[in-house]
Amino acid sequence: MSISTEIRPLIPYLRRFSCALAGNREGGDALVAATLGRLAADPQSFRRDIHPRMALFRALLDAWSGARPSETEAGNQSAVDRKLAALSPQTRQAFLLYAVEGFSVAEVAAIMGFDRSRVSRLLARGGADIGRELAATVMIIEDEPIIAMDLETIVEDLGHEVVGIVRTRRQAVALAAEREPELIVADIQLADGSSGIEAVNEIVGKKSKPVVFVTAHPGIYLSAIKNRPEPVFLLSKPFSADSVRAAVCQALFFDRRAHAAA
Repeated sequence: MSISTEIRPLIPYLRRFSCALAGNREGGDALVAATLGRLAADPQSFRRDIHPRMALFRALLDAWSGARPSETEAGNQSAVDRKLAALSPQTRQAFLLYAVEGFSVAEVAAIMGFDRSRVSRLLARGGADIGRELAATVMIIEDEPIIAMDLETIVEDLGHEVVGIVRTRRQAVALAAEREPELIVADIQLADGSSGIEAVNEIVGKKSKPVVFVTAHPGIYLSAIKNRPEPVFLLSKPFSADSVRAAVCQALFFDRRAHAAA
């Protein structure tokens, strides 16, 4: 399979990453173009010992270190982007790869060419600063107590405030009206047979609010073409703590960016 065939479906993700890394769309697009140009000129530089998505992101970091694009002035950036710009280049790379693109610590290490302990230190350094900017109030809709407690611990460890845990659609709507959470983490099939999708739709209405669905039945959401809320992040049970952390960070990161651009 040719490199172009392998990487074509990955370009939107690469562009998302490059724009966040550069701090603006123009610089990000220039970085993607430089990356693709380097690969066209030297196909052998595309690593075959790691997953193609990882190899593509590694190629972009090589291009970025060679010619870093100009960054957006602070006045045109969201608060999150200003925090990113203030991080060291390596810390910024590690945070975006892990929290926004969803790579594991091991995958980030392979992409950046570092060992895992170094990546963990970079994430700890940058995550605390960015985490304060992303801090949000969160409602959890989950009818299984142990899973609800696990989610609560993960969310609170990220620096967010859990305003409540509810088990049914009626409870969710009531709590949302009272506390107005900034993020919703929800199951799809709830204790009384009600639907987490319908609960979220009723809560969100016409407003834009980030949502993370954590469910053993992802097909229910995917098949609900007309009534499913968008945009959301969808995780399957059983889940890993890392996947929940990444989804929560991604949901809040893109929500804050969208509001800043509006």
